[in-house]
Amino acid sequence: MEISIVGLPLAGKTTVFNALTGSNEKVAAYSTGHCQVRPAVVEVPDPRVDALSQMYNPHKTTRAKIQFNDISGMSKGQAQSGSFDAQLLATMSKSDALLEVMRAFRSDEVPHPNDRVDPAADLDSVRLELILADLGTVERRIERIHAKIKKASNKEKPRLETELALMQRFAEALENEVPIGDLDLSKEEEQMIRGFCFLTAKPAMVVVNLGEDDDPATDLSWTNHHKHTAALALKGALEMEISQLPPDETELFLDSYGIEEPSLNVMVRECYQLLGLMSFFTVGEDEVRAWTIHRGDTAVNAAGTIHTDLARGFIRAEVISYDDMIACGSLAEVRQQGKLHLKGKDYIVQDGDILNIRFNV
Repeated sequence: MEISIVGLPLAGKTTVFNALTGSNEKVAAYSTGHCQVRPAVVEVPDPRVDALSQMYNPHKTTRAKIQFNDISGMSKGQAQSGSFDAQLLATMSKSDALLEVMRAFRSDEVPHPNDRVDPAADLDSVRLELILADLGTVERRIERIHAKIKKASNKEKPRLETELALMQRFAEALENEVPIGDLDLSKEEEQMIRGFCFLTAKPAMVVVNLGEDDDPATDLSWTNHHKHTAALALKGALEMEISQLPPDETELFLDSYGIEEPSLNVMVRECYQLLGLMSFFTVGEDEVRAWTIHRGDTAVNAAGTIHTDLARGFIRAEVISYDDMIACGSLAEVRQQGKLHLKGKDYIVQDGDILNIRFNV
């Protein structure tokens, strides 16, 4: 999973990035206006992996991973002026989701560029930039399709006309500030636009960046009037400070500020929910490993996530629920109690399933 962190200047994007990744990137009190992308890969915190590793004591434990990209350089009016940096666009386009940081903190040391703190207005500005970027892509595609239709054969014209109608529908929606993600698309239409990586079609997590004395239970209903969006509030500067602490001091610090768990744990859980993702596990003396798939994926989909050969030669899956494994305490006891189930390729994998794929290639 790859998530890009975006927002207006001085919203605290790098602060949130540091809090989530444990990085120590410099946090400036001013915006340079230059585009820069800083990636960091973090392991997905999952206590189930810890429990299975304690049970199997494997040679290797492999957790799921997320890459966060800290993107600087976005500012109001960029998309409309056509000055969106190519690197910024490329990074956002390849991301699975966008994390949109909205400034809600006040600071004399870091004044707001517009001399006011209004996260709702900032969110509207960010979303408008993304809409205008997509609109530019759509308008260029419409021009190309018109040019192609003039030269197309009778066999090619129906496909081009279908795509043209879809792009014109997108243009109308975007001109009315409706993101592509809000539109109902058929599977065929989703397949047709997959290569475009439209920014407004991506799931978005709105992060309201609070000050240390702000109430974390603030109302966030203003952030969620679009499909495929979610929101949470965090105290970015405080969370960044926590992320730099030694592990033995972290829990004490969290308790002293009334924070139940680090922001990374909350963010990962919310992003998995937003993207419709879940984890299954493979276990053994060599390795305990977490794998990420979409909710609703079948056993053969899961097999293909491990290796294409497992999907190609799939026979059946041995399935144990995580709860049954922990309750039984060992694979032998799981078998003894009849908690191991043989499933075919159409079995819908459940979150926390432990799979062993039988295959023959």
